[in-house]
Amino acid sequence: MNSPEALDPALHVLRHTFGFQAFRGEQPAIVRQVVQGGDALVLMPTGGGKSLCYQIPALLREGCGVVVSPLIALMQDQVQALRQLGVRAAYLNSTLGAAEASAIERALLAGEIDLLYVAPERLLNSRCLGLLESARIALFAIDEAHCVSQWGHDFRPEYIQLSILHERFPQVPRVALTATADTATRAEIIERLALQEARVFISSFDRPNIRYTVVEKDNPRRQLLKFIRTHHEGDAGIVYCLSRRKVEETAAWLRSEGIRALHYHAGLDPATREAHQTQFVRGEGIVMCATIAFGMGIDKPDVRFVAHLDLPKSLEAYYQETGRAGRDGLPSNAWMAYGLQDLVLQRELITQSQAPEEIKRVERQKLEALLGYCEAPACRRVLLLHYFGEESTPCGNCDMCLAPPDTFDATLAAQQALSTIYRSGQRYGAGHLIDILIGRASAKVKERGHDRLSTFAIGKHLPETQWSTLLRQLAAQGMVEINEHGGLQLHDACRPLLRGEANFVARRVRESTSTRAATSVRREIDFASDEARTLWAALRQCRRDLAEEQNVPAYMIFGDATLKQMLDARPMSLEAMFELSGVGERKLDAYGSQFLEVIQKHQRRQAQNA
Repeated sequence: MNSPEALDPALHVLRHTFGFQAFRGEQPAIVRQVVQGGDALVLMPTGGGKSLCYQIPALLREGCGVVVSPLIALMQDQVQALRQLGVRAAYLNSTLGAAEASAIERALLAGEIDLLYVAPERLLNSRCLGLLESARIALFAIDEAHCVSQWGHDFRPEYIQLSILHERFPQVPRVALTATADTATRAEIIERLALQEARVFISSFDRPNIRYTVVEKDNPRRQLLKFIRTHHEGDAGIVYCLSRRKVEETAAWLRSEGIRALHYHAGLDPATREAHQTQFVRGEGIVMCATIAFGMGIDKPDVRFVAHLDLPKSLEAYYQETGRAGRDGLPSNAWMAYGLQDLVLQRELITQSQAPEEIKRVERQKLEALLGYCEAPACRRVLLLHYFGEESTPCGNCDMCLAPPDTFDATLAAQQALSTIYRSGQRYGAGHLIDILIGRASAKVKERGHDRLSTFAIGKHLPETQWSTLLRQLAAQGMVEINEHGGLQLHDACRPLLRGEANFVARRVRESTSTRAATSVRREIDFASDEARTLWAALRQCRRDLAEEQNVPAYMIFGDATLKQMLDARPMSLEAMFELSGVGERKLDAYGSQFLEVIQKHQRRQAQNA
């Protein structure tokens, strides 16, 4: 009787080359579509297995699969990882010398390359297009396809010109892939890449292994440090900041507190950027403080947390950035600290940009959607997935589900806040308004005569933190707007509330907001005993030694998820090890016996001590 592998070449490649037992979700349908020569648009979350959707068809179809990738570091990592699996992969980019590039071009023409990674800028030059026309091409894969969108957060002008692939290579199937794209962006991808005939595959955007938490800023550095030390001591993570200066200062401060931290932003010289990225990708337990210049396509699977010390630009950006955590499927955290000042700053950046007014309008709408997420009164995952057109039920794993907020009828307080905004001239920021409400006669309040307003000290019955939260919630619900100078002003939507025709329910501030929801955060590895912890350490040391010998990142030997299976299953033969997910033939031959020896030695020691 024939095995499923014998009947399905794609399943055979999945099992023997990549080491996975079965396809997930839409993967088999996507692979079938492309293998048969059809075009595809694939929307799949980070860690969902997008790469397999073009890597396997490239290995099954005649010729070489050409992958358009926006980042040099990304293509280098992917090629290195594929070579570990025995796949003939290469890249053409500016890091290669003339002799190296010529050798790869000759190998391509000779049919000796299965997958070739190319930057869009290089692909579009006439010499490269002529080279590809002389070669046998199996498919074109356009990775990070959302870069084609002028409305998006990662727009790359070169991506718009990639429709040339359809014009010059009409018989070659194309697959465009992205982890994040709302309805408008999907339509733009289809239009600009001429994918009108492509099948569209949309997987769930849900990342159930990621816990989403948002806390109100209150000494954010200390909040971040407490979060790391409590839940991610020794773990790899990314901390996003808005400015280059804040990135460097945060990294330096974390180092002063004993955290292994690096910094990364576009203002660093290329050698430093490359060195820091290499250290992060290849090392273990390093925290990278970065601007959004860092992260697109980072393949490191064991990033256990992504933290934001500043508000991102949109929910798309937030989803993309937080998605860099937990690519291996193990429990991870997305943690963000934000305040009203973040919203003020982002609005200023939009106002001051040189973008056309239409784009500014869309950016403001996206920012408002993000604010709504931050001020969500219920499950964050439900709101996040709804934004991408996907309905779901409460997850039970975000901060709102784990520690549901207390609410109270804040109608009177909201009216007092709105009245204070109006009476003070609709031009002041939250700090000044709160001073008026609680009766703090600051120099600015006295200078403006606002200590004589009828609303002065009218809100002293509520703490300052509650007023701060209330003002944010009024902004989130569209009752107030923030002008170009950061001042709050009334919106028409507040009229029913001021007239007493509507009620306003607010979240009650709790002192423990920043920590309560995280008390039950699962660690990525739950050790049943000290014995298990000892074996885990031995397996990681074996991986570290092999990675140093091969001069590759540790995860390219085996990821944490595969090591966890070794820890749980304790395989005592190579045949048993081959049954583990992530163990293909090439890696079994190269590394299987070393890990088997570690497990066997550990088991013998345990038997002797019993």
